Amino acid sequence: MKIKTAIQNFLEYSEVNKNQSQKTLENYRHYLGRFEKWLGSDFDVSKLDLQTINKFRVYLNRLTDDDGSPLLTVKTQNYHIIALRAFLKYLVKNDIESLAPEKIELSKVDDRTVEYLDRDELEKLFAAIDNDGIRGLRDKALMKVLYSTGLRISELVALNVDQINLETREFRVQGKGRKYRIVFLSEDACKSLIDYLKARKDSIKPVFISHGRVKKADPSKSEDELRRLTPTMIQYLIRNYGRLAGLVKPVTPHKLRHSFATELLKNGADIRSVQEMLGHSSITTTQIYTHLTNNRLKEIHKKFHK
Repeated sequence: MKIKTAIQNFLEYSEVNKNQSQKTLENYRHYLGRFEKWLGSDFDVSKLDLQTINKFRVYLNRLTDDDGSPLLTVKTQNYHIIALRAFLKYLVKNDIESLAPEKIELSKVDDRTVEYLDRDELEKLFAAIDNDGIRGLRDKALMKVLYSTGLRISELVALNVDQINLETREFRVQGKGRKYRIVFLSEDACKSLIDYLKARKDSIKPVFISHGRVKKADPSKSEDELRRLTPTMIQYLIRNYGRLAGLVKPVTPHKLRHSFATELLKNGADIRSVQEMLGHSSITTTQIYTHLTNNRLKEIHKKFHK
């Protein structure tokens, strides 16, 4: 079977049989598309072997930007291999002759480290927002909701007004793998959100919207879709407030998520609860934060070990 046909069949299987998210399908299409382009669309999957895979990995590792710097990190190269293994697993399951997926190993990557904002930096960040005007109210509510809930940027973007219970200060979000979880608003974040929503004079569904002029370039899109803030817009405004606050480290939506998790652990939350609140499917992912709480562990050791 030609690689082009096999990949298309795999993508359809992933969409219908596995019910995988659009984001996962996009990633598979991107990574496997690069593999197909490198091999050639007429390549027969029965001829795949470790030597071919290793040559592809060398190709990925040697890709460079215009200035000659590496284009792909080791982590991103591994994403290609993860997609490739899922594809090969599909072939095996459907009795299509090809390379066994378990023969391909991921490259070793350095231990992941995270950066977060401490309490002083957070206060400076929030203080940099001008409360006057609808945009200031929106931006303060947006950043406080991010910090209070630990939402991913995609989850924040998808948030609609009717999802949030402002009385109980909680709501349900759909995260990675289409898994749902309950997240909670702090009293401060809830107040900022209420102030923002009260100031709005519209019935648009998204919680966080653009308040400037929106060009209707695509007539097929609703006003809700056109007004909803995009990830790029949110990343820009948060980064800009970080500069206004005079913070040395760049501020991103994910850094607020890291700050949320770190604050919980430093104040004594157990890692399983933090895992659930972050929506991590594996405790291993959450454990990247544990090294940040060494001071608390040191205090516990000092108190209880004589």
